[in-house]
Amino acid sequence: MSETFTVTVEPLGREVEVPAGQTILEACLRAGVWLPHSCTHGTCATCKVEILDGEVDHGEASSFALMDFEREEGKTLTCCARPQSDVTLEADIDVDEELEVFPVQDYTGTIVEISDIARDIKRLRIELDRDLHFNAGQYMKVIVPGTEHVDRTWSMANSPTENRIVEFQVRNVPGGVATDGWLFKNAAVGDKVELSGPYGKFVLRTWEDKPVVMMGGGTGMAPLAAMVKHALLNEEYEGHITLYAGGRTAADLYDVDYFRELAEEYPDQFTYHACVSDEEPTEGYRGGLVTTAMEEDFDKLTGYQGYMCGSPGMVEGCLKSFMSRRLFPRDIFHEDFFNEGDKQTGLNSPLIKR
Repeated sequence: MSETFTVTVEPLGREVEVPAGQTILEACLRAGVWLPHSCTHGTCATCKVEILDGEVDHGEASSFALMDFEREEGKTLTCCARPQSDVTLEADIDVDEELEVFPVQDYTGTIVEISDIARDIKRLRIELDRDLHFNAGQYMKVIVPGTEHVDRTWSMANSPTENRIVEFQVRNVPGGVATDGWLFKNAAVGDKVELSGPYGKFVLRTWEDKPVVMMGGGTGMAPLAAMVKHALLNEEYEGHITLYAGGRTAADLYDVDYFRELAEEYPDQFTYHACVSDEEPTEGYRGGLVTTAMEEDFDKLTGYQGYMCGSPGMVEGCLKSFMSRRLFPRDIFHEDFFNEGDKQTGLNSPLIKR
């Protein structure tokens, strides 16, 4: 029998058994104990906690996300940390009472669709071996076939009511193990894939019914799409959503016609803007960045909520834009899309709380 350690999560007082070799975050999420997290790969520092007692192996935590002095002070990143003894930790637990927490589970899936939807972007749909329960905006880990359990995290673009077939929207990364080396190379319909989830706290707060402004770039549209579908198609939300989708050119945007049709069908609840930054806009498109378009439309966003998803640089730009319109961090929610290169450069922003 493999060795296990007991991790006590304060201030909850919850005890979780962690098998040797498993990360603290993974064990807690599988046990239904929510801990803050975002990238799950030691890059963003969202999951940083204080070790009150016990020893951990910090694993693959980036030296930018967890600096040497922080390690000496007893900090760790739960997404990388593996206990070396029984551990007591203190985490910043901040979960809305209205948010249902679904434990992480393992799934086996079969690819049912791979299609090109924009320049260097594919739609990947996988049928799971059983229903998945999740909140709109969450993501899954996908084990890259042919690797020693190398995983990538991709947001689901489907509504939670579509819980047997999950959809991912994936951009090719030159040299990427999961994209260049698999999905864009030799992945095929019928292939089996191992997944786990759900992860993340980037979800639409339907219970608040505040008007919402969303800004997404590239495949950062995936979780926003899930939120829009859930809000409109399932009548889970009574407010209004304004969505700005950004790309360098029209060839970089996808599902434009789908969102336009939703805007026509739900004119009182949904407005959609497709924005192109590197070419003259044609009819139906707006020129410039999503932030420029939003600032043209809104003098202030008091009473709104803001959602943004894209690269770390884009997210920081959107945050500044939201704040320029009097929307403050407590009402701004974001998801960063990271890649392996981010571990080498760091992602430290004075504006974004990690």
